[in-house]
Amino acid sequence: MIRRFAPPLPTLLHRLPRAARAPLALPGLWALLAAAALAAPAAGQAAENAAEAAPAAGVPLRASPLLQEHLPPQVHDYLPIFLFGERLWGQADAQVVLEGAAELRRHDIVIRADRLEFDRRSQEARALGQVRVNRSGDRFSGPELLFNVQTQRGHFEQPEFSLLDGIGLGDASRIEFLGEDQTALVDARYSTCPRTPGAQWRPDWLVRAARIDIDHAQEVGRARGAVLEFLGVPILAAPFLSFPISDKRKSGLLPPTFNIDNISGIELTLPYYLNLAPNFDATLYPTFMSRRGLDFGAEFRYLQPHYSGQLRASVMPSDRLRDDARWGYSLQHQQRLSGDGLRLFDLEGPLDLRLNINRVSDDDYWRDFPRSHTGLTARLLASEAVLNWTNGPWAASAGVHQWQTLQDLHAPIVPPYDRLPSLALRYTRNDARIAGLDGWDWSLLSELTRFQSDPARTHQVNGTRALALAQIGRRWQTPGWFVHPRAQWHSTHYRFDAALADGSLQATRSLPTLSLDSGLVFERSARYFGRPFTQTLEPRAFFTWTPYRDQRLLPNYDSAVKDFNFSSIFSENAFGGHDRISDTRALTVGASSRLLDPDSGAEVAHFGLAQRYLLRDQNVFLPRASGLPGGDPVRERLSDTLLGARIQWSPLWSLDANVQFNHQTRNSVRSTLSASYTPGPFRSVSAAYRLQRGVSEQVDLSWQWPLSALWGPPAAAQRQPGGGRCARQWYSVGRINYSVTDGKVVDLVAGFEYDAGCWIARLVLEQLQRGQAAANQRVLFQLELNGFSRLGSNPLQVLREHVPRYQPLREEINPPSRFHRYD
Repeated sequence: MIRRFAPPLPTLLHRLPRAARAPLALPGLWALLAAAALAAPAAGQAAENAAEAAPAAGVPLRASPLLQEHLPPQVHDYLPIFLFGERLWGQADAQVVLEGAAELRRHDIVIRADRLEFDRRSQEARALGQVRVNRSGDRFSGPELLFNVQTQRGHFEQPEFSLLDGIGLGDASRIEFLGEDQTALVDARYSTCPRTPGAQWRPDWLVRAARIDIDHAQEVGRARGAVLEFLGVPILAAPFLSFPISDKRKSGLLPPTFNIDNISGIELTLPYYLNLAPNFDATLYPTFMSRRGLDFGAEFRYLQPHYSGQLRASVMPSDRLRDDARWGYSLQHQQRLSGDGLRLFDLEGPLDLRLNINRVSDDDYWRDFPRSHTGLTARLLASEAVLNWTNGPWAASAGVHQWQTLQDLHAPIVPPYDRLPSLALRYTRNDARIAGLDGWDWSLLSELTRFQSDPARTHQVNGTRALALAQIGRRWQTPGWFVHPRAQWHSTHYRFDAALADGSLQATRSLPTLSLDSGLVFERSARYFGRPFTQTLEPRAFFTWTPYRDQRLLPNYDSAVKDFNFSSIFSENAFGGHDRISDTRALTVGASSRLLDPDSGAEVAHFGLAQRYLLRDQNVFLPRASGLPGGDPVRERLSDTLLGARIQWSPLWSLDANVQFNHQTRNSVRSTLSASYTPGPFRSVSAAYRLQRGVSEQVDLSWQWPLSALWGPPAAAQRQPGGGRCARQWYSVGRINYSVTDGKVVDLVAGFEYDAGCWIARLVLEQLQRGQAAANQRVLFQLELNGFSRLGSNPLQVLREHVPRYQPLREEINPPSRFHRYD
C-alpha cells in the first residue's frame, strides 16, 4: 500500500533539472508513473539480467497465506528502490535529493527524514532531520543517518531504538550498521520500560554498556562494560556479557537463583547451560547451602528420531547436618526399537522400550530435599524397564519393576513387591462375529510374574504367579436404552518360595464372574430460572455374581481395596489387582440427571446417586494385618449411598459435591465440596472441603487476585504492543491446606506479585510438611525484568505446581513478524 503520493508527474519533471527530464529507463516504470517513484539500482542492466534469468516457460506460482519474512539472496540485486518527497531534484542516474516528508523504501528497510540524499551509483543514502528508520521491524530515530542500502553498512548518530518484539527500547550515542546481520551500539542503554511522551526517559531498570555487538545471523549479542541498574541502583556488573537475542539455545551462565530455607539455610545456585548439539544439551547447577555444604547437580537431555530421554543427578560429598554423603539420580528414556521404518527380529508392529530409574542415598532424602523428586509419592521411588509390543489385536509386555521405599520411623509404610520379571500377553477382538451375531468384544490376558520383597517387612512369602483372564461381552444400545452382559473367567496359579500356613508350596484359584449392566435414557425440554435446557433422566442397574473361593491363605502381592466411588460401585470386583477376587453377589441401582444447553450441548449440571444391595455376605476381604486398607467380611446388605453433583451455570464458576452417606450412623462417611470462580484473566478463587470421618478433615483454599479489586476499581490494564500490561498492580496468590483435625496448616504457598509493567516482583512463602512434627519452609523472591531476565528464586515453578488455575502475568507469545510494524 502506498500511503503518500508524490506530486503529479508534470510537476515532478518541472522540478527536475533539464538533464533529468529525459525518459528514465528504470524497472518499475509503471510504479514511477503511479507514485512518482524512482527505481534503482543499475535499473536497465538489472532488467536485462532478470529477463535472462527468467525461465522460458515462466515461473510457476504457488498460493501462500503468509508474506515472506526474508527474500532469497539471489533476488536482492534486483530489488527496486522507491523514493518519495514533496520536493525532488537531481539526476536520475546519479544523485537525487528529496526534501519535505522524504522517504526511501527497499524491501525490508524504510528511511524517512526532512531531507534525504541518495546516490544511485554508490547506493548510499544520507538522511538529515527527524530521521526514522524501520529495518526489518526494528525502529530507529535520530538526527542524522548515513546508510548504504546495498551493503547494509552505515552509522546513525544519537539514535533511539525500539526492537521488533515491541517492548525493547533504548538509545545510544551511535549505532554502526556493519552489514545485513551485524549491528553495534556505542554507549547504549536498553530497557523494556516504555517512554513517557514529552519527558526524559528514566526507566525503572536498564542495562548500560560501553558497546553492544549484535549478530542477527548467530542470534547472539555481546556486551562490554555492562551494568544492570534497578531503580537507579546498580545491582549487577560484568566486563563482558554474551546473551541470546532470540529463543535459540546458547551455552553460557543462566541467572542465579537464591533461596532461604529454614533447614538448609541460604541456598545459592549458579546454573550453567551447555548447548552440546541441536538434539543434546546439559545443565550444570552447583548449589551452595550454608548449613549443609556444596551440592553438585546436573541434567542431560537428548532427542533423536526414535528415542529421547533425560538424566538428572546430584551429589553432596559431605552433608554437615547428616555427617554423610548424599546423592540421588533419575533417568527417563523412551525408545522405538521396531516400527516406523525400524526392523528388529522381523517383528510386525511397533516395539517400544521405556526406562524409568530413580534412586537416592538414604531414607531421609525425601525429607531433606523435598523438591528434588518428581514422582507423586516421594517415599516410593520406582525403577522399571519395560518392553511393549503391539500388532493388531496382539499386545505383549516384558519388564522388571523395583521400588526403593524411604521409611519413616514415625510413619512406616509396607513396601510394594518388586516384580522380577513381569511378562504379559493379551489378545483382544472388538466387534467380532460369534454365533452369527456381530458386536461381541472378547479378550484373553495371560501374565507370569515373579514377586519378591523382604519377608521380614511384608510378613508374606515370595513367589511366582501365573494368571489367565478371559472376558467376553456385548453391548446392545439405542438412543433410549442399553444392555451390556459380560462374563469373565479368572484363573491363577501360585508357586511359593516357602510353605504357607497349611504347608503347601503351590496354590490354584479359578472362578467365574457374570455381570449385566443396563440403563435407560429419558429426555425432555425444561426451563429453570428463565433458561431453556434439555433435561435427561438416566436410571441404571448393574448386577454382578461371583462365587466364593477361600483366599485367606493366599499372599497379597498387588491387591488393594478400591476407592468407593461412582466408578467402583458399578464394577464386578471390590479389589484392584489379581490376588483377591471378591465374592460380590449384588445389585447396584442408581440414577443421574443432566441439564444440557440445547444450542451447544454443553453440560450445565449433573446430579447422581447410587447404592449397592448385597444379595449375600461378602466373605473375601483383605485383613488389616497386610498393611493395606482392609477390614472384616461385609455383612450389611445395603452399602453406603453415594450422592454427587456438578454445576457449571456459567463458564465463570463451578460447584462440585460428593457425599458417601451411611444409613446406620446417619452421618456422612466421606464428603467433598469444592467450588471455583474465575471471572477473568489473573482472577481465580478455588475452595474445597474434604472430610473422611475419623481419619481427616481438611480445608483447601487457593487464589490469584488483584488487590486493587478488593478496595476499589481496578487500574486500567492497557496492553503494550508486545502483550505486556502497563498498569501498576498488586496481586495476591497462594494456596493453603489446613487440617481441622490437627488444628494446623499442613502445606502453604502464599505470597504477592507486583506488576510494574516492565518488571514484576514476586515474594512467596512455601511450607511443605516433612513429617508429623516438622515442616520445610522457604522464602522465595524473584525480580523479573520483562523481555530480559529473571533474578532470584524460582517461585513461578512453585506457583504453577501448587496453585490451581494460576496464570503467569507474562505469557509467552509467538515470535513477532516484521509485518506487524509495516510502514
